Amino acid sequence: MNKGKYVYSQVMTYFPRWVFEAAVDKYNGDFHTKNLNSYSYCLNLMFGQMAGCKSLKDITLVLKSIKKVAYHLGIPTVVDPSSLSKANEVQDYRIFAIDFATIPCSIKLAEWALGKYSKGGVKMHTVLDLCGSIPDTIYVTDSRYHNSNFLDVPAPLTQNQKCQ
Repeated sequence: MNKGKYVYSQVMTYFPRWVFEAAVDKYNGDFHTKNLNSYSYCLNLMFGQMAGCKSLKDITLVLKSIKKVAYHLGIPTVVDPSSLSKANEVQDYRIFAIDFATIPCSIKLAEWALGKYSKGGVKMHTVLDLCGSIPDTIYVTDSRYHNSNFLDVPAPLTQNQKCQ
C-alpha cells in the first residue's frame, strides 16, 4: 500500500499548469472538447512518456490497468486510444511543442545575463521538430524573459503537414 505521493504526482507538482492553461486559452485548445480536455490529454501523454510507453494504445492499457490509482496520480480521465488519436489530430501544436531550460551563469563572466534576485542566468527556448529528434529552433535570452512571451514563435510543423 502506498504511504505517500506517487513519483508521477510528485513530478507533476513542478508542471506549471498556469503557463499551460494560458497556451490553451491563447490557441483555443479546448474548443469543442467533450471528454478529453487539453490538460487531461497532456497528462496522459506525459504519463506515457514517463512510463516508457511506445504507443497511444500502450498508454491507455497501462492507465486502464491502474484505473483506481490514476485519479491519485492526478489523471482525471482515462480514455481509449481512439480519443488520444483524435486529440492528436485536432490539438494545436503550439500548445505542446515548446520547451525551455534555465541555465545559471556567473554574473562576473556574463553581466548581460543578470536575472532575478541578483543571480545570473540564460534561458534556452526550444521549438521541437515533431518529426525528428532534434530541435528546430533555439532562442537564447536572459533569464528574466518570461516563457509565455515565447509562444508566438513560428513552429516547424502545422496540422496539415505530415512527417515523412
